[in-house]
Amino acid sequence: MSLRYTLKPLALFVGAIFAIAPPASFADDLPVKIGFAAPLTGANAGYGKDLENGVRLAIEEANAQKIKIGDKVAQFQIVSEDDQADPRIGVQAAQKLVDAGVSAVVGHFNSGTTIPASQVYEQAGIPVIDPAATNPIITGRGFANTFMVISTDAQNAGNAGVYAVEVTKAKRIAIIDDRTAFGQGEADEFEKAVKAHGGNLVAREYTDNKAVDFSTQITKIKSTNADLIFFGGLDTQAAGFAKRMKQLGMNAQLVGGGGVMDQDFIKLAGDSAEGVMAWEYGRPLAQLPGGKDFSAKFKKRFGVDILSYAPFGYDGAWAAIKAMQKAKSSSPNDYRPALKAIDFEGVTGRISFDNTGALKSGASTLYQVKNGAWVPIVTKSGS
Repeated sequence: MSLRYTLKPLALFVGAIFAIAPPASFADDLPVKIGFAAPLTGANAGYGKDLENGVRLAIEEANAQKIKIGDKVAQFQIVSEDDQADPRIGVQAAQKLVDAGVSAVVGHFNSGTTIPASQVYEQAGIPVIDPAATNPIITGRGFANTFMVISTDAQNAGNAGVYAVEVTKAKRIAIIDDRTAFGQGEADEFEKAVKAHGGNLVAREYTDNKAVDFSTQITKIKSTNADLIFFGGLDTQAAGFAKRMKQLGMNAQLVGGGGVMDQDFIKLAGDSAEGVMAWEYGRPLAQLPGGKDFSAKFKKRFGVDILSYAPFGYDGAWAAIKAMQKAKSSSPNDYRPALKAIDFEGVTGRISFDNTGALKSGASTLYQVKNGAWVPIVTKSGS
């Protein structure tokens, strides 16, 4: 008998054994896909990558802990989509994640993409945990699958409006926003709070999120003798606005909303950054029990400092993981009730949701640039 015929039955026998009993490391694993969507290209890509790194860090830690879902060790995988900060592409990204079979989604970054994308997740019955978008509409529609681990504009910009009137004692308040769902949303909430507390609004101006020159709007605001300006938009444009204010001799107090308090603003604004204020979501990371450790391990893992929202992405991912662990299932229908009832101490603070999916313990912090660095001034709970 030839060697070829001798080996053939043996090969078939060995193959049959592996077909019936795969290695234990595979048999005991439960693959779980966690979707992520944010702008990974374009002007907002820095924020998107920051968020993605936060989610990735949570997933890597969960895998290292060999967390069990039921009787199997979960192998969490991140599935990322670039929504380009575009509502139309955001919907396409959401559908791609649904089609990929994700069990949960952490995302998006912009309110303008999150609002339409969350409709896709709602129809598919997949929970989406929002770590950055803040328009109150997101959790205001009664969706069963939408959750937020960050304060809303009603809380953050509402606090800003109350503070401008009652603490800063501004007499003549102006507002400008970039007309995005985020910028306009926080500007609207700021205006509501100012008016509700008897403030005097003297101007409301508009730009768009691609503008680089704000001369016309600043000139109009300057003519009203405004002593405080609220800017509804992100860091890059806020920095350009601050520089142009200084060039035009405008001495009003500039106050930003979310997405302004970061090092990029200081780098871009230069000397014009000094004295600028900004209200940011959550509490100062350094003042939270796990904040310093998180900052250190983030820097060690990715070689960069946190930009802004990575801790919220991290907490969002852990909310989904903990809910699956408690429900002993990665099926949305099984773990959704556990997610609704989740209550744990995250890096950003207490994570629990009200009946709309909004964060119960939402807070926001006022920062000011002093000697070239952002310094926390006061932290407030939701207004």
